[in-house]
Amino acid sequence: MVDVGANPIDGDPPYKTLLQKRLCRVTGFEPQAEALAVLNTRKSDLETYLPNVIADGKSAMLHICRAPGMTSLYKPAAQMLNHFRSFPEWGTVIKEIPVSTSRLDDVIAEDALDFLKIDVQGGELTAIENGRHCLASAVTIQTEVSFLPLYEKQPTFAEIDQVLRTLGFIPHTFAAINRRMIAPLFDERNPYTALNQLLEADMVYVRDFTQPQRMSDEQLKHLAIIAHHCYRSFDLATNCIFHLCQRQAIAANSMQGYAALAASVQTA
Repeated sequence: MVDVGANPIDGDPPYKTLLQKRLCRVTGFEPQAEALAVLNTRKSDLETYLPNVIADGKSAMLHICRAPGMTSLYKPAAQMLNHFRSFPEWGTVIKEIPVSTSRLDDVIAEDALDFLKIDVQGGELTAIENGRHCLASAVTIQTEVSFLPLYEKQPTFAEIDQVLRTLGFIPHTFAAINRRMIAPLFDERNPYTALNQLLEADMVYVRDFTQPQRMSDEQLKHLAIIAHHCYRSFDLATNCIFHLCQRQAIAANSMQGYAALAASVQTA
């Protein structure tokens, strides 16, 4: 598991169950010192967290915002933020720090990545494009996508989707959807109240299961494990097991065994 932008501000990561069962190792990257300290304080022996800023390997400016969750290599887009109450305040830049960035391909070995989780406030596409070699082995990518550009020159959903499809991934599910109320309408009691306007989402892409011949046995096994434990995607896990059985890579009765397991999990 590789977690780019591992700041735990949004709650538990999707791979938490895998960690608890000691079924994975995590390498996380978090450039914000306070967040990195929290991660290192509570980490297990299966987790490593590093301060690298993941991008294109060039020098850049890190924009520290009043709300830590909006800190980005991209400058907040004031004109867009003004359409959503509280965002202008949250996106106020309080400090700019020159940083050296790292390419994902330079810090993660090829064939060492199964699952990429990435949330870097607008920099997702740059990180992905500079991680093509290590992503060749990956079977799942959970990335934040923006439907409206909250940062200047930020790539939006359509651009990220197009690149991930060329890398052999297809959309699977939404892990989270972020909506907001359009100004001037506003709920004074709760700044997070939303109606219909989409802003961002955590979107899960998986290796194209309609082309199983393009996946190795290990990739199918890893995709099944991730689908089951991280997203309760029992159908996807079953599909992977089906192809593994056809290849005689696992026991012939694995389909029946997994069906019983999935049923017990769903009714628990």
